[in-house]
Amino acid sequence: MTPLARARHQLTAHPLALDSALAAGVLLCMLAGSFVGPHSGHTVSWSVRPPAPLSLLLMTLGALTLVFRRRAPMTVLAVTGTLSVVECVTGDPRAPVAMSAVVALFTVAATTDRRTTLRAGLLTMTALTSAAMLAGPLPWYAQENLGILAWTGIGATAGDAVRSRRAVVQAIRERAERAERTREEEARRRVAEERLRIARDLHDVVAHHIALVNVQAGVAAHVMDKRPDQAKEALAHVREASRSALSELRATVGLLRQSGDPEAPTEPAPGLDRLDELAGTFRNAGLLVEVARADHDAPLPAAVDLAAYRVIQEALTNVQKHAGADAKAEVSVVRVGPHIEITVLDDGSPGPEEAPVGGGHGLLGMRERVTALRGTLTTGPRYGGGFRVHAILPVKPRPRTAEDPV
Repeated sequence: MTPLARARHQLTAHPLALDSALAAGVLLCMLAGSFVGPHSGHTVSWSVRPPAPLSLLLMTLGALTLVFRRRAPMTVLAVTGTLSVVECVTGDPRAPVAMSAVVALFTVAATTDRRTTLRAGLLTMTALTSAAMLAGPLPWYAQENLGILAWTGIGATAGDAVRSRRAVVQAIRERAERAERTREEEARRRVAEERLRIARDLHDVVAHHIALVNVQAGVAAHVMDKRPDQAKEALAHVREASRSALSELRATVGLLRQSGDPEAPTEPAPGLDRLDELAGTFRNAGLLVEVARADHDAPLPAAVDLAAYRVIQEALTNVQKHAGADAKAEVSVVRVGPHIEITVLDDGSPGPEEAPVGGGHGLLGMRERVTALRGTLTTGPRYGGGFRVHAILPVKPRPRTAEDPV
């Protein structure tokens, strides 16, 4: 920091000291001005005759009053204006007491609004100029009287310019702070959305594959002694489901890597093109699954394709876990205009051992996925038994706006 900037910072931190220094400077200027003699042509003569005692008193009082200009600007303007009128009427015309009134008017203009500045400026200008022209010792057309008119106008205009500049700087600062807060809120919103998305992916992957592993492991344990070939086949399915779970977990967790970490897997996210493979994993676990598609294998946006796959995966996982051993599931994918409809039906009825112990996050995750794409999801029991999951996804999802909930 330069010495000038350091001095300015110290004076700004101590406004009373700054005003005291300003008052001392104004007093010195007024004293110096009081020794200027009348003009002769274009030359200025200096007088050795000191100003009258009353003029010295008025100049001193005017300068001292400026020390309190920040605390009571209107009061200081009234006092300095009165002292200037008294000087114009009774004092030495050489004593520029009006200089203190000009500084006070500048302060009023810089600290108040434009309407107050206009009123105070007109009143001060009229009072001082009228007193000098009508009651002063000099002729009414003297340039000293016109100088009072000019200097009061300059003081009011300069103060208003300073106030306007401060207002502009403050507005720019507030806009910058508001923009910074908006960026931070947007960043927090995006982080929350990404956290929810990753949580949904992890839940879908873990719930699906662990359910399959649990079923196949139970089958293997049941037939291990009597039918070892079937147990070996079940264990092979367990190993395949575990490998798939690890692969999808690695792909999902890879999104959390930093720039300097090893490269994440580049395998594409699953979609409806892998629907038959998904149904096959459930068939291997003993669940009867029928798939019907009327979407003409039309390509879908990545987000919609993944959401459709995850909805079917979670719905079939719930059937596997809760619908009973003899349940059958039906999956249909239909393209209807600008939407794609996903329906998963089952005819099972959960027994006491299949009923869920507590509330899970599967249905909540499906609803969040569908809602994020501006789709609709309806779930509930079917008449006569079973459960129904129905999702409608727009093929071209509308972009998210700031007003939308996270």
